[in-house]
Amino acid sequence: MATNVANFGAFVDIGVHQGGLVHISHLSDTFIKDPREAVKTGDLVKVKVLEVDALRKRIFLSIKSKVDASEIKTEHTSTKPVYKPKQAAAPNNSLMANAFAKALEK
Repeated sequence: MATNVANFGAFVDIGVHQGGLVHISHLSDTFIKDPREAVKTGDLVKVKVLEVDALRKRIFLSIKSKVDASEIKTEHTSTKPVYKPKQAAAPNNSLMANAFAKALEK
């Protein structure tokens, strides 16, 4: 069931904890300008799963009658950068570095 319709597509409850998104390009076999031309909130729709991105907790769906196999992603590698804080390099001969090294030895 379509739970919400936005300018970029429709959110659909597919019976799992996380709802899915049908992008505007996958709402119809023909071009549409407004997602509300194809679906309204509360409509029951039949969808196909295109992709599940577990890292970003997103499910991508399609309502198209025919989905090209190239549109279905079987493996996903997130392009979202992983935050890695920079660690300041302490000089090897500083008092703090020497004290830290001694503490680690114990």
